[in-house]
Amino acid sequence: MRGSKWRCGEPLAPELPTYGGPGTCPVFETDGSIIITETDHGPREFTVVVPSDLQDDEILPLIFMYHWLGGDAIDFKDRAEAQIAADYYRIMAIIPEGRTSDQGVPFRWPFSIIDTPDLFEEEFAFHDDLLACAAEQFNVDKECVSAMGVSAGAMFSAQLAGRHGDHLASFISLSGGVGGDLVQGWTPATNHMPALVLWGGPDDFCLGVDFHEGSMSLESSLAADGHFTMECVHNCTHATPPFDPSDPSLPTYAVTWEFFLDHPYWLEDGESPYLQYPTGQLPPAWPEWCAIGAGNASIRVGECGGSEC
Repeated sequence: MRGSKWRCGEPLAPELPTYGGPGTCPVFETDGSIIITETDHGPREFTVVVPSDLQDDEILPLIFMYHWLGGDAIDFKDRAEAQIAADYYRIMAIIPEGRTSDQGVPFRWPFSIIDTPDLFEEEFAFHDDLLACAAEQFNVDKECVSAMGVSAGAMFSAQLAGRHGDHLASFISLSGGVGGDLVQGWTPATNHMPALVLWGGPDDFCLGVDFHEGSMSLESSLAADGHFTMECVHNCTHATPPFDPSDPSLPTYAVTWEFFLDHPYWLEDGESPYLQYPTGQLPPAWPEWCAIGAGNASIRVGECGGSEC
């Protein structure tokens, strides 16, 4: 679907970064395979998703997708139905693979209190290089670059947004958060981008991390900084969000893709097109367990498949 509804706006975002890694950019194959590239800190892997019938002159909003601790890039691509979303919304997704303990890191992504500043900077550099290489090979809409993560990937996405998010138009945290005994706190961002914060209710707990408290802490920090925030709270604990669009033509995770596309960089701080809806109403794709602002969502009621921790 190629609707002007999802086109992004006037160019105000900073210029995209230039490639700073060794050699030249890797070729971004779009056949669903894993791409291996060298960095200054060892080999890294990622995969790329674009519309199946991509046109030469097509301008692509871009979203980075950061997987959960026990997952990988292909898992996230498949679980999120990223190819279906790319074809429907005409977007590009870059899905990096987290590092492993063999590469000298405590977790797949840096988010914890034991992750050193150098580990954060190495991950930010990889992010920047992927963004630079995407722009070198595709028509990337720099006004519509976002990051979305799940669990450990969501906790990293919050760190990316706060510490290194000057080019991000928005970010999406799915069972993530900040603070607590293990996870680093929020770093106030200079770019007050909109955020979607979703989690699985008061029992969203996994591997010593309280994602309920972490998500609420993230929301509180965002509110204090003047970020527009969408809140979604389901009742399925640490599990795949139970989205079930009423319109069967929509991708399963339409809420995430549409949030990303509805919030381009040029929006003023705290602004959102969703604020134009009557109080209590949202665009059609959104379920009743989502609302504007921290503490405003009513937790979902219904059956679940159980925790995936």
